[in-house]
Amino acid sequence: MFLTLKYVEYYEKWKDHHIPGPGFRYAEPQYFHEAQILFFLYFAMTGLHALHMIVGAGLLTTLIVMASRNRFSAEWYTPVEMIGLYWHFVDIVLDFPVPVAIPDRTHIIVGRMRPA
Repeated sequence: MFLTLKYVEYYEKWKDHHIPGPGFRYAEPQYFHEAQILFFLYFAMTGLHALHMIVGAGLLTTLIVMASRNRFSAEWYTPVEMIGLYWHFVDIVLDFPVPVAIPDRTHIIVGRMRPA
């Protein structure tokens, strides 16, 4: 679901030239630089999150296959712990910067930046 929503959202941003870089455009020139920085942070964080989900889905699929083949026992379940650590570590790393970087400026992301 997240990846589908991000695809639709990224496509809209691409059509509106809201991809940071030389082709970046923004309707309100006084906020051009701030909007470009915010869109950069937005794409970086949501892109990392998408990558994390893709890798996590692959690892979870691997665990399901291994479990269906009875590869785990009470003595050996290391892959389950390692993949759990990966998932939760990256989750924590990605959950804290988002509210810090974009505390009350989510209106910029959806393209409705207005003076406060």
